[in-house]
Amino acid sequence: MIIGITGGIGSGKSTIAKELAYRGFGIYNCDKRAKEIIAEESIVQFRIKRLLGKKAYKDNHYNIPYVSKRVFAEPELLQALNELIHPWVYKDLQDIKIFRDSRGATDKLFVESAVFKESGLDKLCDKIVIVDAPVETRIRRVLDRDYYGKNSALNIERIRARMNAQKDSLTDLHCPTIRVTNDGSLEIKDIVDQILSQL
Repeated sequence: MIIGITGGIGSGKSTIAKELAYRGFGIYNCDKRAKEIIAEESIVQFRIKRLLGKKAYKDNHYNIPYVSKRVFAEPELLQALNELIHPWVYKDLQDIKIFRDSRGATDKLFVESAVFKESGLDKLCDKIVIVDAPVETRIRRVLDRDYYGKNSALNIERIRARMNAQKDSLTDLHCPTIRVTNDGSLEIKDIVDQILSQL
């Protein structure tokens, strides 16, 4: 069984994935795999530079702050970047699914991603868990990360722009969904118990 885990920025999906990994479940992290592809595949690097300019890489490393600022301010660039990278991740997970099916695997593999619908990954899943939390809680969580730094109006606007860009990713998925709320009223282990009880 392949189960997706999704949710907007700051929802806590990664924390839930970590708890599942701690319990021994397999985790396929789409962001991590995409970064590996961006680092390993020269054709992907070439196409990213053609899309976003040479500043997309700094000292031969993917320039995440620059890329994030560009794509979340310009939705058409985000769509183009996703269309460039998603097929690579889809093919990778599809190969894993084919291999698992050929072995008759019955264990659960959790797939963490923020963009199941756009990437088509929802078609490879048996169920998808959608993690939600109040907007202000999500903003606070993201501001607490070193990546965004100080609590400034500019950073909050960047976070809100990213949230707005992700909204449509959580609707009209091609498989059954389970919704859980991660607003701080329950411990993560209890939320994971909720999820597992519904699978």
